[in-house]
Parts: sequence; structure tokens; C-alpha cells
Amino acid sequence: KLYDINCTKEVKNKKKMSNCYETNDMKNVRNRSSNSSHAGRWVLAATLLMGLLDTPTINSFTPNSINQPLRVGLEGLQRTRLSASTLGVENKQASSNKFSQSPVVVSSEAEALSHSDSTLKLTPSYDLFQILSDEEGGSLPERKAGNAHRDSSILKIGIKDTLDGFTIDLESKQYLKSIEKLPDPFKLVEKELKPFSDSIKELVSSDQPILSMAAKHFFEKRHGKRFRPTIIQLMAKAVAATVPEQNNANGSVPTNGAADFNQISEENASQVGGVAGWEWSAASKIQMEGGIVTPQNHNGSDVWRKQAQLGQIVEMIHVASLIHDDVLDEADTRRGGEAVHKLYSNKVAVLAGDYLLARASVLLARLENTAVVQIMATALESLVSGEIMQLKAPPASLLEMESYLRKSYYKTASLICYACRSTALLGGHEYGSTVATACEEFGFHLGLAYQIQDDILDFTAAANVLGKPALADMDLGLSTAPMLYAAQEYPHLKPLVMRRFKEKGDKQTALEALYKSKTAMNKAKTLALFHAQKAMDALLRLPQSESRDALLRLTNLVITRKK
Repeated sequence: KLYDINCTKEVKNKKKMSNCYETNDMKNVRNRSSNSSHAGRWVLAATLLMGLLDTPTINSFTPNSINQPLRVGLEGLQRTRLSASTLGVENKQASSNKFSQSPVVVSSEAEALSHSDSTLKLTPSYDLFQILSDEEGGSLPERKAGNAHRDSSILKIGIKDTLDGFTIDLESKQYLKSIEKLPDPFKLVEKELKPFSDSIKELVSSDQPILSMAAKHFFEKRHGKRFRPTIIQLMAKAVAATVPEQNNANGSVPTNGAADFNQISEENASQVGGVAGWEWSAASKIQMEGGIVTPQNHNGSDVWRKQAQLGQIVEMIHVASLIHDDVLDEADTRRGGEAVHKLYSNKVAVLAGDYLLARASVLLARLENTAVVQIMATALESLVSGEIMQLKAPPASLLEMESYLRKSYYKTASLICYACRSTALLGGHEYGSTVATACEEFGFHLGLAYQIQDDILDFTAAANVLGKPALADMDLGLSTAPMLYAAQEYPHLKPLVMRRFKEKGDKQTALEALYKSKTAMNKAKTLALFHAQKAMDALLRLPQSESRDALLRLTNLVITRKK
């Protein structure tokens, strides 16, 4: 009592405040407050990166003449006029939807201040592509700008494809043999990725030794398999083997693809609306003979360099998210070793993540394609949205499979699918093209399949195999696909899911029901299989090439991996 009285007196007297000792409870409260501020750092980083887009120069999106018709290159990007009246209408519509468009990161009023009549807004991938199977009530979203061009033959006219109709069948010996015959994805780009660690370590170097060591940690000792850079390198090769659809100068939709590189003339490539003149529709201008990228001139070119740099940028963003997530989740391990904040401190870990995001932003601007900047900035914003959705989701939504998948899109798939579409843009393909659409759709489904498989392994694999703690999601109060299917079978689990397993015995009860279930794990595997097949279907729209086939094998690996 005497201690409390003294502390009370000294709080009133600010000059003597320093003499009052903090209790452990007070320190814990302060730490929790600090953790909550880390999500705010993500918001700040996303806001700064989006700020790069607010420039008066919009030539990368629109023709120079305002009177020219809106062309096909603008497909996938919606013109948005955010006046006070439209904001009111949008808010009413949003409240009537089952799911909000995205978790609230920035208020609509603040968002309106950063837009003008000429600014463009991306459509989220889950509004473009199917997120649930037909059997579970899912359907392909209505045809709109970003998913309009999904023809399965337009890019392969006159080109033979030995894998047309390729279907996943994990029980078939013939399928398993055919997968093994496809090119190994990691070996195919091994030479390109060999100098990856050295070059990226140089890119994130700092004058501060501790900051440099923390930032380089995952690029030196715990770099993993470089899954995302491998995807981007393979995708870069695949789109280089694909001739861009011919776009008419008057802005009409392309009706057919070129079966041969020789069909693209320099005259066609140089005209407004031609291949090299598509910078206004988000495609990078290709400074090469003929104005297009081919398998022969791709390797070592400026296009190749920028696509490789995009792979480095994506890995920086991904690693920064891992470092920040480990601080928020208080995780001890990552990739089989100690988490960065355990090796150093929370402050150093947060600063290291911030520094990686800052470096990624600088390198992103150097790609000299404002559309790619916007797309990748949106990917960063999606990571923040996913974290907020995870923290603040209403209890009822925790039972919804679609809500779980949208969160998975924000946290995992968005970075992959936006990087894939950006790779196509850097390779000279317009935003709304069949090529770029196939790239994003592939990344969307691959990312979701990867996350679902990850969530399955959280219940089936040991911690020493995963390289991170098992059952980590349940410890955080999160319900993933296996548990949601178990709750459908055993309704008594629903209250436990809604209260995030907070009460004593909740976790044990839920685990017992999950392992008792005869359908939950199989349904989760079927969901992963659905997205893996959709990813393959998107890839099969591209002409057959060694790199495309390697991506097919990589997709199979995603749903059959054990760690």
C-alpha cells in the first residue's frame, strides 16, 4: 500500500516520476502496445510507396491525347472518380456486401485526396478469378476488364502443345511419371539465381553493421529455396517465348495472336497501339530490334535485368514481412533458425524490416514503369490489409471459408500474382492482354494452393521439418482450412473458432475433433488441389516452352511438399 501511495504522489508530481519503478505488468502492457504499432509501420510503408504514384505524368497508362479512345491496354484498371457523391454510393454498396472489398487501412476521405479524374485503380484478384470450387458454391466472377482475355488458344495458333488438357491426378502413376519428365524448375534457373544472394546482399548493405547483419540474415544463412525469385525467373522466360497479341492502332480489342515472331513487323511495333508503343497501356517499351522480346534476345538484355531485379524486390518485401510477422507473433524460429528479433532485438528487427521495404521501394522506382510501381505498391498494401484482417476480423467471419481465402490472398497470394503480372509488363505485354492475365491468374491460384498446403502441414508436419513451430496458427487464435472443415462436421467447434480458442481446453477439444474427422483434412487437400489445377490451366494458355513446363512441375510440388 505504501508503495502504491508513493507512486501516486510521484505521478502527480512529474518531476519525481522517474523514481517510481515500473512493474512487470506495466512493461508487458507497453510491449503489447509496441507490437500493435508494428502493423502501423506496414501502413506507413505502404502509404509512402503509394505516394510514388501521385505524379502528373500518366503516360504509362493513357495515350497522350485525351480525345483518343480508351484502349484495350487499360483493361484490368478501372477509372475511378472519387467525388463526395460517388464515395457515398460506394459506402452504401460496401455495407450491403457479404464481404467488404478490403480491410479498412485508409479512410475513404483520405483515399479520395490521393485520387483525381485520371488516376486508375486495380481490381483485386479475388474479384477477377474463382476463389471457391463450384461444389462449394464458388463461381467465376463476371467478365470485366482484368479477366476479359482468357482465351485458351489465341496465343498458340499453329503451335503444338503436348500438354494440352494436362490434369492433376496424384493417384495416377502415369501422371506422376509425366511430372518427373518435366524440367526441374530450380535447376532450370540455377545459373541465374546463383549470384542472387551476393547481389541482394550488396543491395541491402548499410553503414550500420547491426542493421546490415539483421537485413542480410535471410539472404546469407537462411535463404530457403528462393521460391518467389524462381517463379519470376521462370515466368520471365515463359513470356519471352510468347508473342504479344497485335493491338490495332484504333484501340480495338486484339482478335488473334501471332503464331510466329516474324509476323510482327517493325512498322506495326512502332505505331501507337503497336507492341513497342504500348507504354501507355502499362507495357514497358522494348528497346530491341523489332520491338519485342524473344527467347533469343532475352537473356542478358535490359528486360531480363529488370525482371531479375523484380525478383530481388519481391524477395526483399517477402523477407521484410517475415521479420515483422515474427515480431508481431512473438515467434522464436524461422526457416529452421532463430528469428531475427531473437538474435538481436525487437527494435533492430523492426528497423531491419523497414529498411528492406525502403530499399525495395527505391529499386522498384528504378524499373521505370509506373504501372509496375502501382501494382507492386498494391501488393505491399495487401500485406498490410491481410495483417489487419487477421487481427480485427469479426467473430462470425472466422467461420467463413471465403473470408479465410481472402485473408490468404492478402497475406500470401497477392505478392506472387502481382509479381507475375508485373513480369509480363516488363516483358512488353500490355496489362489487359491474355499473357498478363494468365500470369496473374496463375500466381493467384498458386499462392492460395501454397498457403492451404502450408496450413495442412501445420497440423501434420513436425516443427523440425517445417522450420517453424507446429500448430502456430492455433496458438495465435487462427482457424485455417482444416479446422474450418472440421467445424462444419462438428458444430460444437464453431464457438471455439469464433472466440479464437481463448478458453482453457479449447485447443485440445478442437484438435481432437480435427484428428477424429474423416473428411476435414481431405477437403482441405481437395481445395488446394482445386487451386493448383486452376494455376495449371492458366499456364496452359501460354505457348509450350521449357520454362512454362517447369512452372507446371513447380505447381505440383506446391501441393505435394512435406515442408
